Amino acid sequence: MLGSTHGTLTTDARRARVIACGEQRPGPAVHDRVADLDVSGRPLHAAVPDLTRFFRPESVAVIGASDTEGRPGTGITRQLLDWAGRVGARVHPVHPTRPSVFGLPCAASVTALPEQVDLAVLLVADPLPLIGELAEAKVKFAVAFASGFAETGEAGAEAQERLAEAVRRSGLRLLGPNTNLNAFERFRDDLSGPAIALITQSGHQGRPVFALQELGIRLSHWAPTGNEADLETADFLSWFAEQPEVGAVACYVEGLKDGRAFLLAADRAARRKVPVVAVKVGRTEAGARTAASHTGKLTGADDVVDAAMRQYGVIRVDALDELQDTAALLARARAPLAEGVVVYSISGGTGAHVADLATGAGLRLPELSPDKQAELHQWIPEYLNVANPVDNGGHPVGDRRGRKIIDAILADPGVGALICPVTGPFPPLSDRLVRDLVEAAEETDKLVCVVWGSPAGTEPAYREVLLGSSRVATFRTVGNCLSAVRAWLDHHRFVTGYRSPFDEAPRTPSPSFRKAEALMRPGRQLSEHAAKQLLRAYGIRVPREQLVTSAAAAVRAAGQVGYPVVMKASGAQIAHKTELGLVKIGLTSASQVRDTYRELTDIARYEGVGLDGVLVCQMVEQGVEMVVGVTHDDLFGPTVTVGLGGVLVEVLHDAAVRVPPFGEDQARAMLTELRGRALLDGVRGRPPADVDALVEVVLRVQRMSLELGSQIAELDINPLLVLPRGQGAVALDALVVCR
Repeated sequence: MLGSTHGTLTTDARRARVIACGEQRPGPAVHDRVADLDVSGRPLHAAVPDLTRFFRPESVAVIGASDTEGRPGTGITRQLLDWAGRVGARVHPVHPTRPSVFGLPCAASVTALPEQVDLAVLLVADPLPLIGELAEAKVKFAVAFASGFAETGEAGAEAQERLAEAVRRSGLRLLGPNTNLNAFERFRDDLSGPAIALITQSGHQGRPVFALQELGIRLSHWAPTGNEADLETADFLSWFAEQPEVGAVACYVEGLKDGRAFLLAADRAARRKVPVVAVKVGRTEAGARTAASHTGKLTGADDVVDAAMRQYGVIRVDALDELQDTAALLARARAPLAEGVVVYSISGGTGAHVADLATGAGLRLPELSPDKQAELHQWIPEYLNVANPVDNGGHPVGDRRGRKIIDAILADPGVGALICPVTGPFPPLSDRLVRDLVEAAEETDKLVCVVWGSPAGTEPAYREVLLGSSRVATFRTVGNCLSAVRAWLDHHRFVTGYRSPFDEAPRTPSPSFRKAEALMRPGRQLSEHAAKQLLRAYGIRVPREQLVTSAAAAVRAAGQVGYPVVMKASGAQIAHKTELGLVKIGLTSASQVRDTYRELTDIARYEGVGLDGVLVCQMVEQGVEMVVGVTHDDLFGPTVTVGLGGVLVEVLHDAAVRVPPFGEDQARAMLTELRGRALLDGVRGRPPADVDALVEVVLRVQRMSLELGSQIAELDINPLLVLPRGQGAVALDALVVCR
């Protein structure tokens, strides 16, 4: 485990204990009842700390305050005084040897203050000795800037765990350590409309989003979570999702402290239709190493992180400029009235290029109707294309025709968004064009996007007209525009049909659980025979088979199972039977069965493999080989994977993953993500496979992962043979490793 930070995690066990026992930590109020647990004892709703007094305290203590010029704490104290003045908070400097700081009387300790404070800012190298004092004074929140904790390695991680444990006992809520002053920045208060709330683990990486205020985009909050010894990304995400002024949440995440808590927070945002846009570091091994060394947190397997975010509607982007543009659009744009996108330009080349890129980005560019094209040709020459993209040729932009063209496009009921690329300024036509677009945007509920391609960005048409509009979404690159529009459409489609997986999660064990639990062997691998018994307990079909311990019994079993048969060595030590020659297929006679039994036992004896017997199995053919499995992710716990099976699983790595709980819609979505999905539909004359049966197996495996997840290190059904439509699916082989 990178950074050795397991001690800093808010574990599921601790959460379950607190919830199940009805305990409530003292301190800030918690919204919602969180007593609802799933079958594994984990919460099904996010516990949301009330952070109102963190961001808007009535009283603030600055511990270690200074007014000596040249001292690091002096600048911080001055900034905190300015911030407190803006939010209307009373400030109490605290220092054991100073009578006053910046003219304010100084207390020797926080317990000597004349009132209980909401927020304590700790300007000290080691915050641990102060936690007890803060608890005694009943301080609600504290911020620790000090570094030298989990980000520095094992010794720092141990120091952070001591700090976290002290905070847990105190009832205080702590931001940090290793955080900064971003929460106390000067936010513009002259901007209106929905705002972006920002969460970052590296303050510098939030600067581009913070700078959006200079372009007229409102920012309401900034949470620099640092090492997250206590308050974490999930806490702020849950709270931000409930704030009426927040139109979108933008996140820069280096490592998730608690995967389950993050998903519960994302679920809360999805329920409230609040878009969440995130940069998550760790797509590559190098990025993961860097993130771990910087934050001291475990970076989860990226394909699991990606799937988990997609599952709960979190829009993952790669770069900070994408974070800026996508969050800004989602915060301000209204819900789409249609999914069609029209590209409108003054150049046929520009329009064709952007239309190609838009189609490649997954946007739908419908061909405008003949009647609409005829209407547009009233103002655009007949020889120009107006089917979509729409090319006006340039000249109509300079007079009244320009606005009429824009209004006519936006009036089409199949059009939800208009994208106008302006490759460079060409006054006066470009000036007139953007004025028409801004005026049209003010009068429509549809999305109007402009890509201003000038490298200078100093032109009045851009700085004053476009950026002065709260209705036009302005971009500097085509790529960011298209990805943001795609995210906007995807988000609204997602939240419109969103059903929380946590609402459907099982609360009590199924009848299968007790039978299955009796088969588990802690720390051991099950034999294939035992693994198939486990599958059978959960209603997953396996071939007819018998476990035998003699050649004569093998012959009798083959007659009962029915020829042809497959014979396999079965033992807890055997992971890859085929490579050892311990699988024989297509046996059609008693003599073949008798000889094969002896051959398999001889090979096992030679290889030193212990057997519990030999399986005589029904031979099942004519299907699509798939793999369905369960693995344990360090962040999210049990995860379910489905992909192409047999040898293809190792060759193509074509698989999709989900974090339980999830419903049938997500199980079917997993199949659409597979590159080899066409094999299930039937190719080269083969019949379509029984996709419904495959989905049912995935859901049964998911149920197994929820009920036995703490006992399963790995489960692998490979191959799962999906038979032709209506005939079901059969697990031909299974591997189960117990934890």
